[in-house]
Amino acid sequence: MTPSSRRPGLSLSHMGFYVNDMARQEDFYARVLEFTVTDRGRLATAQGEVRLVFLSRDPLVHHQIVLASGRPASLAFNPINQISLEADSLATLRCFHRRFVDEGVAEIRPVTHGNAVSVYARDPEGNRLEIFIDTPWYVDQPMRVPVDFTLPNDALMAEVERHASGLPGFRPRAQWEAEMARRMGIA
Repeated sequence: MTPSSRRPGLSLSHMGFYVNDMARQEDFYARVLEFTVTDRGRLATAQGEVRLVFLSRDPLVHHQIVLASGRPASLAFNPINQISLEADSLATLRCFHRRFVDEGVAEIRPVTHGNAVSVYARDPEGNRLEIFIDTPWYVDQPMRVPVDFTLPNDALMAEVERHASGLPGFRPRAQWEAEMARRMGIA
């Protein structure tokens, strides 16, 4: 049984984060990740004026990411663990992996979590990005091992499944989704 609806009440919509170099961050998200700038402007706040750039990849959604000026240049710890974007296919995931390589993006790491195949990299200000596709399986998390993106698609996915099938909690994703729907009270 696969859940057909979300848990009522709330759903994650978008995220905003502070940046140092607005032009460089906007260029990266618009050019490299193919977001479209939907709006921009300035907003008076109690801490002073903030410049904002709104970006989206979905014409039905005004913004999925908001870049805001004001990130301290001396910030030693980045509180953003990761910004995750779901790709629509393995081909798309490979396209962004190639784009990251061509752009010289830092810390490019293709991995599997068993339940997903991901490419991790850093944006120009060091925020960790994840672009991923789900697999048809679930395994207990956390789990992460490198994958070889030089393998053809069939061989890559066979290796991901081979590894995942030996891990605790391995089962079809649909089974895990039905369990979660019951736990969330929507099944």
